Amino acid sequence: QVQLVESGGGAVQAGGSLRLSCVASGNTYSSYCMGWFRRAPGKERERVAAIEAGAVWKYYAGSVQGRFTISQDNAKNTVYLQMNSLKSEDTAMYYCAADRGCSNLWTGAAPYWGQGTQVTVSS
Repeated sequence: QVQLVESGGGAVQAGGSLRLSCVASGNTYSSYCMGWFRRAPGKERERVAAIEAGAVWKYYAGSVQGRFTISQDNAKNTVYLQMNSLKSEDTAMYYCAADRGCSNLWTGAAPYWGQGTQVTVSS
């Protein structure tokens, strides 16, 4: 019912930056919570960041706090993840997710997911 498409991934050196985008379409609502997750090779899916409707509340995993920034452009139905000071441990497939609320989304149980965009950080 809701389609999510990520873009913006790529390969960068440690210390570099990338901005990921996630465009929502279909039966989407501006009140949805949007978030980013990632999965590195051989590891479990990890929470990265989430933003509540209206952008009043933002949530970040401790490993990315201070380096990543989540934001949204409601006019474009798009959520962004600005990633600065990238480290090799940030290498992963990044997925966009959407849910009615951030509590459920943060558990990884969001009903809507994108296809993923690869981020590779080298040194």
